[in-house]
Amino acid sequence: MTTEAQTPNRTNVPHAPLPGAAGPVSKGQAAAADDPRARAAHRAAELRDHLGGMEESTDKFYIDPRSIPDGWSYEWKAFEILGKQNPSYQVSLAHRGWEAVPRSRHPEMMPESDQGETITRDGQILMERPKEITDEVKTMDNRRARDQVRAKEAQLGAAPDGQFERRNKDQSMASVKKNFESIPIPRE
Repeated sequence: MTTEAQTPNRTNVPHAPLPGAAGPVSKGQAAAADDPRARAAHRAAELRDHLGGMEESTDKFYIDPRSIPDGWSYEWKAFEILGKQNPSYQVSLAHRGWEAVPRSRHPEMMPESDQGETITRDGQILMERPKEITDEVKTMDNRRARDQVRAKEAQLGAAPDGQFERRNKDQSMASVKKNFESIPIPRE
């Protein structure tokens, strides 16, 4: 059974309290306890304070960069797909330096009732690794991508006549255009 001293004040905790748990009662709350409308209005005000804007487009995977410790990078990684874990993928992540962020570092990201040691959300787990390693991997990935484009440009330029039309309508030499555009994401 939860006592008043064990349960934090609801306004200081960003998640719902355990059923039946009530935080310290102020004079205004005591008077409102008898009036369901006043109690509902009080709870709505608490939720507005906690939720800020209640827009549906809020990113549930957003992590405030200020909450990430200096020298570290955070990323959400797949933990379960259709309710099943993939141990070989978890081993692959570990080989690449990723470790689960401990729940104790960000307890506000999980409900009080959750007794797990990690931070999970919709089949994803929050993981960390040193930022310098993440930066090095990004640099290697960018270099690899540029090398692939250069290799394809060389293949196109070396194609024999008739196999690939290399002239534009105005008889100028054809070139590969490199644009970076976002792709549309289908809505469910």
